[in-house]
Order: sequence, then structure tokens, then C-alpha cells
Amino acid sequence: MTVKLVVLYATPADPAGFDRHYFDTHMPLVNAIPGLLRAETARVTSAAGGGEVSYYRIAEMYFADSESMNAGFSSPEGIAAAKDYGQIAPPGSR
Repeated sequence: MTVKLVVLYATPADPAGFDRHYFDTHMPLVNAIPGLLRAETARVTSAAGGGEVSYYRIAEMYFADSESMNAGFSSPEGIAAAKDYGQIAPPGSR
């Protein structure tokens, strides 16, 4: 059973600076996590029904199972990615 971790990023104060760090630094860290099958990310540009856009970016990370995901995030690469998330994620991110 594949599992997916979803990350929702709130709108950053400096979107261009956030994107630069996100693609140049953060995503290479994420892609190095052992056991990661694939990672996808997208900008949120609209909400269903024309509602308010609550988040700036969404990221989805796929693993074979929860054990693989836990092992990946317990690895040095996973710890580095999580630490970087803590540095770049705007308040309100989940």
C-alpha cells in the first residue's frame, strides 16, 4: 500500500525568495530521502467554487508504506529535509 505525505505551505512574505530556496535547496534535500518513490509539488492558484486560496504551495511525497516513510524521515537526509522545512515554511504551514 502506497502512502502519501502532504505538506501545505502558507503564503510566504517573499514568494520569489521562497520559490528560489524551495527549488534550489529544499527539493534536492527532499529528493535525497531514502525510500521516497516520488515527490510532486504545485502552486495553488484557485480554490473549488471560487473560494479563498488558503495555501501557496502543496507538496506530496509518496512512499511504499508507512515504515518506509518513517525510516526515510529518520535518516540523515530526512532529518535535513525536515530541518529545512522548519526554516522555510511560513507560519500556518502544515
